Amino acid sequence: MGFTGLAIGLLVVTGTAQLWHAYVAAFCLGVASAVDAPARQAFVSELVGQENISNAVALNSASFNTARLTGPAIAGVLIAWVGTGPVFLLNAASFAAVLVSLFRIRTTRPAAVAKGERNKHQVAEGIRYVRRRPDLMLIMVLVGILGAFGMNFPVINSLMATTEFSMGPSEFGLLGSIMAVGTLAGALLAARRSGPRLRFLLGGALGLGIFTVLGSVAPTFWAYAAVLVPVGLASITFLNSCNTTIQLSVEPQFRGRVLALYLAILQGGTALGSPLVGWIGSQFGARWSVAIGGIVVLLAGIAAVIVVTRRNRLTLRAALRMALGRREHEPAA
Repeated sequence: MGFTGLAIGLLVVTGTAQLWHAYVAAFCLGVASAVDAPARQAFVSELVGQENISNAVALNSASFNTARLTGPAIAGVLIAWVGTGPVFLLNAASFAAVLVSLFRIRTTRPAAVAKGERNKHQVAEGIRYVRRRPDLMLIMVLVGILGAFGMNFPVINSLMATTEFSMGPSEFGLLGSIMAVGTLAGALLAARRSGPRLRFLLGGALGLGIFTVLGSVAPTFWAYAAVLVPVGLASITFLNSCNTTIQLSVEPQFRGRVLALYLAILQGGTALGSPLVGWIGSQFGARWSVAIGGIVVLLAGIAAVIVVTRRNRLTLRAALRMALGRREHEPAA
């Protein structure tokens, strides 16, 4: 990632940058993220231990969203001050802090965990493991739907800012910062919880759908911006719950593979949904792209609630039948 920023920075500074260079850089960043993110997420539980995973995941989200809140503003000021190329070079240099931090991790301290056997069937084994777990299947389906229709915020916000409210790039950037306030608040609230709760996962999905639909009918730019705060809070509540559930419930030898599948579905769903959301906005208007995305997310959340409720009822009925059966066979006093 650091070398990608360095390459783009040098190309811009020397005046030789072309559009295809940006495409190649984006591809390289995607490949690097595909390697980095699952390994880093799986490593969390080894660094902090099971009892602190929920808090660690939430604090990671808080750190990320703080950076997303302040980063664009700092970058905008620096670009106006020194130009785009030097800011890319500064971005590349910032990876030195990341590398130093990684090297300073005391690798002898992490808790010992069971390692999966390395073989050519690892990916298939991970998929089969997820298929055997109804709770993980529910998470993967919800993540795919919400990623495709509910988390294309750059596309949706740009459409609303430019075509619906006739605003410019600065207002579009402002929408991202306002939304980051909600995501930061959601991450800090999640850090207070001791563990994952299914109600937060389902509530986050339902909240994202409801507030996205409300955003589609917001009459003014500032009303739409205000709705983005609960949208950000709901989205990070859902994602934190998904991540923490996987971290705590998946066996160590499968954790990296399940996290890789989770991130692939999330990021892949977002990538596949972006063109569709953009096409709906260009054909029918920005409000329709927001409304349809919100409705799909809301319906997915409602369907998940129904599935979970039915499953819990069946589990409760089975437990009651077992308890009654035991009583019938108990000898009379």
